[in-house]
Amino acid sequence: MTTTNIIETSGLTKVFGSNGMAVHALRGIDMTVGRGEFVALVGPSGSGKSTLMAILGCLDSPTDGRYLLDGEAVQGLSGPALARIRNEKVGFIFQNYNLLPKANVLRNVELPLLYAGLPRKVRRERALEMLEKVGIPEKANVLPAKLSGGQRQRVAVARALANRPALLLADEPTGALDSKTGGEVLELFAELNRQGNTVLLVTHDPKIAGMASRRVELSDGLVVAPEEKAA
Repeated sequence: MTTTNIIETSGLTKVFGSNGMAVHALRGIDMTVGRGEFVALVGPSGSGKSTLMAILGCLDSPTDGRYLLDGEAVQGLSGPALARIRNEKVGFIFQNYNLLPKANVLRNVELPLLYAGLPRKVRRERALEMLEKVGIPEKANVLPAKLSGGQRQRVAVARALANRPALLLADEPTGALDSKTGGEVLELFAELNRQGNTVLLVTHDPKIAGMASRRVELSDGLVVAPEEKAA
């Protein structure tokens, strides 16, 4: 079934600890991200961005509330069930790349396909296709240590795209890059969005958020400013 929204949350909360030591990281998040949108999730340190990102990416579960990812209810699922959905529906891009240092670029991109159980020939063809998409097919046999920061992030994007996920989730993806290289990576996200990919980008930088078509602002665990980008 094809749904209009990739993300739908209602009353999403997250509490760490208990009783007098309880920390309310999320206090009732209601938000949607439509299929094909490019949304920036913004807010200061401690606003709940990282906690919400972890839940949206199925790395953690909410304390209460409802969360549909690509039409599937994921709140309350077991660890193995969350891992399956994570591998099938979410592509992650992290600030520090999280590449395997002893595996070449091609093997790094193949990794989620290996977890998905795809045959070797299919994995290789898909990985090469993704490297072509991000503009570095010639780096397939190179180790990550031989790449620039921008090239490493492109490998991370290719890996995130490999399973053709419903959602690309990018956490401060330009934080380790200089401004020029960071701009190139952001333009890559914009191009992927133009090709139909749904992108949720987590950032504290208003300039980076300005690349998105819509911004959702968090403060003290609440959505305080869902706004449309000016035309």
